[in-house]
Amino acid sequence: MNTADDRHDPHATSDLGRRVAARRAQLGLSWEDVAERAGSTPGFIAYVEERVPTPGIEFLVRLANALETTVQDLTGSTADLAPGGARAGYRARMEDIGEAECWELLDGHGVGRVAVEGRDGLMVIPVNYQVVDREIVFMTAADSSLARTAASGAEVAFEEDRLDEAFSQGWSVLLVGPARTVSDETSVRRIKDAVHSEPWAGDGRDTVVTLSPRRVTGRRIQVPGAPGTPPGPADQGRPLRDL
Repeated sequence: MNTADDRHDPHATSDLGRRVAARRAQLGLSWEDVAERAGSTPGFIAYVEERVPTPGIEFLVRLANALETTVQDLTGSTADLAPGGARAGYRARMEDIGEAECWELLDGHGVGRVAVEGRDGLMVIPVNYQVVDREIVFMTAADSSLARTAASGAEVAFEEDRLDEAFSQGWSVLLVGPARTVSDETSVRRIKDAVHSEPWAGDGRDTVVTLSPRRVTGRRIQVPGAPGTPPGPADQGRPLRDL
């Protein structure tokens, strides 16, 4: 668990440090947890995140393993590549995710994709989203395809996912339901107060749109023996080196 000593100058944080901190937060790990996994100390993990060091490749490999990712991902060399380029995992299996866990995976806010009917047909748009009272909230421009769709009360589909390239596994959550534009000032103020961050695309996106899902589903791909996944039935009793 991090303490008040976490204070640091955000302008001193390197790209590597930001990626390490983001991945650690995604896994729900403390500096102590990562240090134990990487054979290091909590203070040095904090230093990596905050003070622009240049760790050696040996430590970077240990750190990447501790964070269940790759050196390439931590250093940003794969940032512009389309996700999902890794080979399929050995004996991968797919399972459904229950509605309650789907909401947990959405984690309150993030970036997903919304599918709407635009002027030129169906289109999929990346969007920042916020979960407020079991609805998905978007901030968009008044003349956007999403705003026009919401004004008509038409249905939209929203999808969010996470991929673990290192182990070829991940999950996807899909919500389908009518969208609407929120115009009541009290409701708009309440929603905006709950919004975690402004849209990445910039200013001018002040129209509040909500999706009230009538269907919430999810799927997960798991690879036996990968971090967080128990071995499959055929792997029980096999030495770890053979998995």
